[in-house]
Amino acid sequence: MKFKKVIALSLVSLMAVGLFAGCGSKKEEGDDKGSVYYLNFKPEVSKQWETIAKEYEDETGVKVKVSTAASGQYETTLKSEIAKKEPPTLFQINGPIGYKTWSAYCMDLKDTDFYKNLSDPSLAVTDGDGVYGIPYVVEGFGIIYNDAIMQQYFALADKAVSIGSADEIQDFDTLKAVAEDMTKHKEELGIDGVFSSTSFSPGEDWRWQTHLANVPIFYEYKDNDTNDMDKIEFSYNKEYKNLFDLYLNNSTVEPGLVGSKTVNDSMAEFALGKSAMVQNGNWGWGQVTETDGYVVKAEDVKFMPLYTGTDDDKDQGLCLGTENYFCVNEKASDADKQATLDFMNWLVTSEKGKKFMIEDMGFIMPFSTFDSSEQPEDPLAQQIAAALQDDSKTVVNWVFTTFPSQTFKDDFGASLLEYAQGNKEWDAVVSDMTASWASEKEAIAD
Repeated sequence: MKFKKVIALSLVSLMAVGLFAGCGSKKEEGDDKGSVYYLNFKPEVSKQWETIAKEYEDETGVKVKVSTAASGQYETTLKSEIAKKEPPTLFQINGPIGYKTWSAYCMDLKDTDFYKNLSDPSLAVTDGDGVYGIPYVVEGFGIIYNDAIMQQYFALADKAVSIGSADEIQDFDTLKAVAEDMTKHKEELGIDGVFSSTSFSPGEDWRWQTHLANVPIFYEYKDNDTNDMDKIEFSYNKEYKNLFDLYLNNSTVEPGLVGSKTVNDSMAEFALGKSAMVQNGNWGWGQVTETDGYVVKAEDVKFMPLYTGTDDDKDQGLCLGTENYFCVNEKASDADKQATLDFMNWLVTSEKGKKFMIEDMGFIMPFSTFDSSEQPEDPLAQQIAAALQDDSKTVVNWVFTTFPSQTFKDDFGASLLEYAQGNKEWDAVVSDMTASWASEKEAIAD
């Protein structure tokens, strides 16, 4: 997927936007307006979605309900909600694998304005001539660092490295040398640990079983010239272990305590200056600013890639892509489908809707209805937008949308937790992970 193309188009294109007659037209007075029920995937923006729902309802009179699934529980929640008398009319899938599970509930969106306004139509989830999932945001992740703390470290007279700034960290070996030396100086730096806690509370391990795992699988796919595999070798498992161990051994908490930590705990540590670095995505800025008493400044918050020790470290950029695809419930009533499509259009065409998506959500929007002046102001989103246009680095595309199932991810996360707590050997983590991948892929094919 050409994500540079997405952002280029979405930031520079201006189009006159009119609602498609069949999917966005006003209803006649007295007609059933229908209603919208959105099952939100992202807990970190649940409050924002609730605000949007109220604003839209106040403006149009159309009822909008928003429910948010707990972290790591979206599939389970969707299975429960979709079976109810009033199921979600708007939900999301994480890509082609998610579509295989939910295809019976995905309305064909090829004739809607929401699809026609997508900057790069190739980003949509398609099946034959139909369009069944449309991405509503482009995102990125890497290692977020507080440059004020990093500068404090690099100013130390007795630092063990020769480089003088975080910008000069361009491979795993350098990152390791810096992190381990910072740990030795953590009292002088006023931090509890170099990296925020590695979260493994139930449902909170997605940064490791999905996002960090994206890097080795990206390279394994690249080596095999493919974008999916029925079986993997986890051939870059040592590289994965490099960075995972670095997190565990230079953290704010001991490895044995990670099972009680959440992503919010991890982000709060960073926000309060208790850590210098944290792995997360551009959505993390909202988590920082929502932390009471946060001290990190916008100008000091910066990204670096997830360096793991591959030969490509020096050319590697951030991980960029999306797993957020809107789907409309095919089994909803015609009135509710229409209401849902109207709501989706409002999000990307109206001034209020666009403002919510950019300013409140901090989303980088892949739609031609947004011009170059309409982009998030938060520092992490701006860096993602810049990275999408940076030809000097190799984008690590999001390939975790091809991971076989949530069961696979949960099993891998559980295995990683056992390893972190000293109860499992790394070779067993690798063998269990590859076996789970193969069995879950086979289950999908059946």
